[in-house]
Amino acid sequence: MDVFLELFSYDFILKALIVGGLVALCAALLGVTLVLKRYSMIGDGLSHVGFGALSAAMAFGWAPLAVSTPVVVLSAFLLLRVSESGRIKGDAAIALISSSALAFGVIVTALTRGVNLDVYGLMFGSILAMSTEDVYISVGLSVAVLALYIIFYNKIFAVTFDESFAKATGTRTSLYKMLIALLTAVTVVVGMRMMGTLLISSLIIFPALTSMRVCQSFKSVVVCSAVVSVACFFVGITLSFILSLPAGASVVAVNAAAFGALAGVGVLVKR
Repeated sequence: MDVFLELFSYDFILKALIVGGLVALCAALLGVTLVLKRYSMIGDGLSHVGFGALSAAMAFGWAPLAVSTPVVVLSAFLLLRVSESGRIKGDAAIALISSSALAFGVIVTALTRGVNLDVYGLMFGSILAMSTEDVYISVGLSVAVLALYIIFYNKIFAVTFDESFAKATGTRTSLYKMLIALLTAVTVVVGMRMMGTLLISSLIIFPALTSMRVCQSFKSVVVCSAVVSVACFFVGITLSFILSLPAGASVVAVNAAAFGALAGVGVLVKR
């Protein structure tokens, strides 16, 4: 109890818990769709784009979220358009754009500040990177993502499971695929400052895969994924504080442990 009281006494920890909890929830909900649509690595690709945008913003003294949000959103739409064109497959398009953006970020950083702690924070995350203004913007964006997901849940479900049938019934599948790309891009941008560009994709992939070990229906997987993601985030932040470990890495480690545990439970249930 003393540890928890001390934990909640720090302002930066409270910021991390509020923003991180919302980001973990958004990432888990979207992760189910992305994993089922075989776009699970889009989070990793967009985070690399975000690294390039954040590097440029830091180099020129611009507001990080104000710069990175539109850049990552446009990149998400570009990835979607390139993948649908058929000329370049989805995974190749992600690799093409993400590696180019990552190289751009490294070059910008090398030309302006060199490799320093700011880059380490961008790559692996830092709960100290969130300013009060960032918290307000992040909470607002996260709430908007959750609201849009809930409002268009049925359409997202239809596009996820049978896109051809949904299109045949009159659903504007391209519009809702763009919505999914938009929500994913915003979630990645918000979570990147704290989880880091190399670790944010884990919040999208791990909870969805973990829930699929024990749940069968789409709704049950979504609910389980949300619970697992938020719980793992809080446990990871707590362990990070107690053991003086990097926050992003701790959250990923807890998610990996949860995946292993529920995978074992899923095997036992099937037997």
